[in-house]
Amino acid sequence: MNTATALIKSLEAEGVEYMLGVPGEENLDVLEALKESSIKFIITRHEQSAAFIAATIGRLTGMPGVVLSTLGPGATNLVTGAAYAQLGAMPLIMITGQKPIRHSKQGAFQIIDVVDMMTPITKYSKQLVEGSMVSATVREAFRLATEERPGATHIEIPEDIAAEKITYKPLPISFTRRPVAEEKSISHVVDLLKKSKHPIIIIGAGANRKRTSQVLTDFVQTFNIPFVPTQMGKGVISDALPQYAGTAALSSDDYVHETIEQADLVINIGHDVVEKPPFIMTGERPVVHVNFDSASVNDIYYPQCEVVGDIANAIWQIKVALEKEGVPKWDSEYHLPAKQKLIEDFNNSIEKATTITPQVLVKTTRECVNDKGIVALDNGMYKIWFARHYDTYHENTLLLDNALATMGAGMPSAIGAKIVHPDRQVVAVVGDGGFMMNSQELETAVRLNLDLVVVILNDASYQMIRWKQSNLGMEDFGLQFNNPNFIMYANSYGAHGHRATTMTDYKQLLSEALEIGGVHVIDLAIDYSDNANGLMIKKLD
Repeated sequence: MNTATALIKSLEAEGVEYMLGVPGEENLDVLEALKESSIKFIITRHEQSAAFIAATIGRLTGMPGVVLSTLGPGATNLVTGAAYAQLGAMPLIMITGQKPIRHSKQGAFQIIDVVDMMTPITKYSKQLVEGSMVSATVREAFRLATEERPGATHIEIPEDIAAEKITYKPLPISFTRRPVAEEKSISHVVDLLKKSKHPIIIIGAGANRKRTSQVLTDFVQTFNIPFVPTQMGKGVISDALPQYAGTAALSSDDYVHETIEQADLVINIGHDVVEKPPFIMTGERPVVHVNFDSASVNDIYYPQCEVVGDIANAIWQIKVALEKEGVPKWDSEYHLPAKQKLIEDFNNSIEKATTITPQVLVKTTRECVNDKGIVALDNGMYKIWFARHYDTYHENTLLLDNALATMGAGMPSAIGAKIVHPDRQVVAVVGDGGFMMNSQELETAVRLNLDLVVVILNDASYQMIRWKQSNLGMEDFGLQFNNPNFIMYANSYGAHGHRATTMTDYKQLLSEALEIGGVHVIDLAIDYSDNANGLMIKKLD
């Protein structure tokens, strides 16, 4: 068989179900091989979108999503998607074509060094120079993409290598067990917990990548310890538990940070340095780092105790050791004043609202989407409001990007979520700026017959930057634009366009769209005029 066929067989052996992308003439042998494959090829309208969708598949399944592009501009269009997966720790395999490397007849036409371009933003970037190496190259790309910390890998297949006849030799997939934490580190944590009066647990992105939810929930409930998730740690433990102290949605000076400052011991589980710091280390208060890898130390994060190994196993070991020692008596309610104040502020703002404010948006969306439904966010002002106030009860039911924090990923991420979970409700909440960066994927969603609701927050500006511009005392300048008629735009793709101007309109439209099915776009007039008050520095009285 040729190398392209061997490539597809290697992907099948890895369990790949979907490949997304925009192929070119250099990929034609790969396309030919896909015709006879169990892998479903989904053509998208932009390579960046394909990478966002594939990365989300990786995020939700733990197995790499796969994306295909041609050389040159096709490959450069993958760069933002590669960075999205790499910073967000989402397993992604990118396969790009290239001109023949043995007998080129087109000079340097469309040729750039894609392998070198991808190297700084991936875990592995390699050109396949011999067809016989395809099995080993694919296996290595998958191994690295899934190994902690997960991320993006890249394989370049030149046109002549793809057509080369080889003898296919499949490689067996090896399964490894993650190392477990050393006993002395567990004992150190137990000693610190026994001395503590009011500890707190912070749940980071690293805890949201593996099966840690059950053991962490059990730990929190057994010992009644307050916990705070980061934006990308939301859902690992249900926000409905009384121990939930709020989400670290801002860098500092929010109500939740008041609680963190009162803690005399911080157990930081799955901390990922790509996220904004959930707290800034000050004073002599001990901080415990529990993660798959040791901490990257800098001037705002330098934990005194590190528990390195499988997170779930480490927490189980700590639980067993504590139970043997006798459960300490902690102050387990010190987080309640700040939590109550946050809830009161939120409810008061909703009672006063006469327009669709971010608070109203979050509350209404939460009322319409069921507990296992998925909300995928783009990047914008509303992301902070959802992180603070949208209660999550299951893992990965609020998909947001607090790593690269790129615009344009919201709707593709929702498409990826719907591919993985076709039976769940999926809603994309996107700003008008972010939506227009990949709005063409409405056609992809319609073609795939997805049940998907896209809520466009229409304020004709890049609002998050305007908010920061205003906070710095600068004149409102350079951040406003005009939008198309989103209803007509949606209808032109075969989707269903709607417009909501009141709270009642929005709730009714969202509920009906989720019930009816199909692709629905809701043009929502959002009012950000009270952002300055709603997200000002919060301190307890």
